[in-house]
Amino acid sequence: MPVTSNSVLQVLVYVVILILITKPMGLYMTKIFAGERTWLSPVFVPVERFFYKIYGTREDEEQTWIGYTVSMIVFTIVVILLLYIQQRVQQWLPLNPQGMGPVEPALAFNTAVSFSSNTNWQAYAGETTMSYLTQMMGLAFHNFTSAAVGISLAVAFIRGLSRRSARHLGNFWVDVTRCTLYLLLPICTIGALVLVSQGVVQNFNAYTTVHTLNGAIQTIAQGPVASQEFIKEFGTNGGGFFNANSAHPFENPNAATELMETLAIFAIGAGLTYQFGKMVKNTRQGWALFAAMLVLFLAGVAVALPAEQAGNPAWNNLGVDQSVSATQAGGNMEGKEVRFGITQSSLFAVITTDASCGAINAWHDSFTPLGGMIPLANIALGEIIFGGVGSGLYGMLIFAILAVFIAGLMVGRTPEFLGKKIEQKEMKMASLAILILPAGILLFSAVASVLPVGTNSILNPGPHGLSEILYAYTSAHGNNGSAFGGLTVNTPFYNWTLAFSMIIGRFAFVIPVMALAGSLVQKRVVPAGAGTFPTTGPLFVSLLIGVILIVGALTYFPAYSLGPIVEHLLMLSGKAF
Repeated sequence: MPVTSNSVLQVLVYVVILILITKPMGLYMTKIFAGERTWLSPVFVPVERFFYKIYGTREDEEQTWIGYTVSMIVFTIVVILLLYIQQRVQQWLPLNPQGMGPVEPALAFNTAVSFSSNTNWQAYAGETTMSYLTQMMGLAFHNFTSAAVGISLAVAFIRGLSRRSARHLGNFWVDVTRCTLYLLLPICTIGALVLVSQGVVQNFNAYTTVHTLNGAIQTIAQGPVASQEFIKEFGTNGGGFFNANSAHPFENPNAATELMETLAIFAIGAGLTYQFGKMVKNTRQGWALFAAMLVLFLAGVAVALPAEQAGNPAWNNLGVDQSVSATQAGGNMEGKEVRFGITQSSLFAVITTDASCGAINAWHDSFTPLGGMIPLANIALGEIIFGGVGSGLYGMLIFAILAVFIAGLMVGRTPEFLGKKIEQKEMKMASLAILILPAGILLFSAVASVLPVGTNSILNPGPHGLSEILYAYTSAHGNNGSAFGGLTVNTPFYNWTLAFSMIIGRFAFVIPVMALAGSLVQKRVVPAGAGTFPTTGPLFVSLLIGVILIVGALTYFPAYSLGPIVEHLLMLSGKAF
């Protein structure tokens, strides 16, 4: 079934708005991390200096890559511990009108690691597990801090590329503070107020019990939703106040909030590409990365949207009409919100897995095989297509360094990127970072797919069951947080293994990235010569996309193709899967 003109228009409107906000976001973030005065300086400069006194650091005191990385790890360990404790004692804390009890230890650890690593994987239903205080002071707080950490790491990596013959990458505590005060807090405050105006709930009331028209009793959950909702998208966190996430009308009431929330997911990732160009004093470099991300994003939409719009051929044998008409959406509407339909559901799925967001407005488990394969592949590539806030950019830059290395080999010249020679040490660190992701995902998935404690949680045995396991560990290891939904993961086995997968996916990847930045910052800039490979034009963008897809195919294809492609062949034959 061809994609409708209405679907094309919706995607086009989204892309145009995204392009329009990229430069302003990049310029604003450049000013923040350069320590320049902004319109919020009169309000936040005293607050900023107060926090520096608490940290015991100075604004002009910078750190090497080791100091920066150690500070990040120490900070994360502390906030993981605090969130774990809060969940375990929430029954004794205020703002708990529903009387939520303590969170079970394995689930509490999983959740603490999840929100602190910007994964926001949820093995629980928020409205039946977490008190209002835990939602706000615990989960929403980590939505801000984990996003600030990711953005700060990206900025430190850019400094490694932009500075010459230096040692320092900035100060972790200063970067995180400025990011939170000047970027995340003000924009999310405005965003939350706009969401409230559109019907997103924000209160501290106890749940409301009502009697339905047919005489049944229904409990309507509510609470401080809007204040958590916007940062969940803007910080590419994804953890929803409700179990239904952005499919819930209290989180995402209408088409306006749908557009707003999907734009928020890409806003920082897109803006960071322009900030990168500004900081290296060549905005064409930033636009080249943006172009590669945009092409890969549209390629995902071009596969997922038609796959969902075409529906399931098995229904045709039963005489079911899946065509688009004035009275029905057509296609595969299973697991989708009728308020948004196939186009917005498919678009949201691609966006949330291109970024490390994990928010959903439809159940990915109910997508067609090819439609579900795109979210899986997006995360498997490292979520570099705009990606998580910060992590998407430094992940893409790793591939850019690999691309110029390959280009250098082809012309017999030492590869250079932004005038800095890419030598043995840099390639070791880049290769290690790239290989950590598939190794962790495939090893955890292999164990879960053969042990009864893993396979007993599968809802749909067969190729789709394999896809459910692969998706879970891909999502956790890639710090995404979305799920196929058919796998029961609130078990001791999955809570512990997914938590360790999140830790490895966040920190084992970041350490070689920061080591690479520490090596690059010390290098001198070599003037461009006749043999220098240009990294701003269509040729570089094409090479970069090709390297990303080839690396993805070599590392993931044997495992990732098995479930979705077998399912797709079964579907085409008219058989159930």
